[in-house]
Amino acid sequence: MSGIVLSAAVRQNLLSLQSTAELLSTTQNRLASGKKVNTALDNPTNFFTAQGLDNRASDINNLLDAIGNGVQVLQAANTGITSLQKLVDTARSIANQVLQTTVGYSPKSNVSSSAAIGGTAANLVDGVTIKAGDVLTIAATGGGTPTSITFGANESLDQLNAALAPNNLSAGLDANNKLVITTLNDAASKTIGAVTYTNSGGGTVTFGAVNPPIADVNSQVTRANLVAQYNNIIAQITTTSQDASFNGINLLNGDDLKLTFNETGKSTLNIRGVTYDAAGLGLAPLTAGTDFLDNDSAKAVIAKISSTSDVLRSEASSLGSNLSIVQIRQDFSKNLIIVLQTGSANLTLADSNEEAANSQALSTRQSIAVSALALSNQSQQSVLKLLQ
Repeated sequence: MSGIVLSAAVRQNLLSLQSTAELLSTTQNRLASGKKVNTALDNPTNFFTAQGLDNRASDINNLLDAIGNGVQVLQAANTGITSLQKLVDTARSIANQVLQTTVGYSPKSNVSSSAAIGGTAANLVDGVTIKAGDVLTIAATGGGTPTSITFGANESLDQLNAALAPNNLSAGLDANNKLVITTLNDAASKTIGAVTYTNSGGGTVTFGAVNPPIADVNSQVTRANLVAQYNNIIAQITTTSQDASFNGINLLNGDDLKLTFNETGKSTLNIRGVTYDAAGLGLAPLTAGTDFLDNDSAKAVIAKISSTSDVLRSEASSLGSNLSIVQIRQDFSKNLIIVLQTGSANLTLADSNEEAANSQALSTRQSIAVSALALSNQSQQSVLKLLQ
């Protein structure tokens, strides 16, 4: 080919045609790929910058799967907390039934004056059987406050009961006008503490032996059934907390959750798990014949349940806060991926409208170049005609 001699005009038109063909090829490639930068040769700066943006977007997108699983772990724990709260409320309802059922002992522990007293409910001090200065002392009953009462010139039955109440006791006058002291329902299973009556003022009243409480069979059967129902709820609390897992992670059974939010691993959230089985919540099975015997035992259980309920509400609040954080970061990551991908696209994507216009213009130019090349050859054709 080096031996072929082309005129300057032909060579110039040929170069123009080759240049147009090259530009047309580039434009058609951009239209086909949709990108103006396909390789580092097209634009090194834009190519590697866009590649870095795409890589970061891909890394963050991979983290989104773990973040999504973290959301579900928190949702599972929150569902578990909700169920535990319902079970605890059910346990509270059972304990409240104890307060509403019949007293477990009939009669309750009691002690009465050996003989009738001369006073009345309005004033027990009659100046004979009970005189001012006499002292009634009763040891602690059922965890109550020991009683020591010094009778004044006027001591009504209401005043006496006010003094006895802290010791879980109440007083009354029976049909024979004897002063009878009995345990309150809260301490129905307890025996009245040692009773001492000192006739310091010169009264003659004395008190007999303390009678222990006698269990009411039917009532105790009912209470034993309530114990069984309560224990069943306690067992369900343990199994529910153990079942509140997602993908092998259970925040209610001692597992921790660590979430990573960025590609460098520097942005993380550590969520500490808790152990919320019955033991972890401070709840234990009850024993029939020992628990729920009287109101005091039921109130003690209710107090524990109330404390447990507060713990569950606090943990629910903590889970809700963490879930909100994770969801916010999840949305942030999704939006950041869009930003990164848009930035990459701005550096590499071609304007299809512009490239289509270029293609049309280059096609026209190519046609013109072909015509110009033909015109450049006409002079040589004229020489050929002379030789013919």
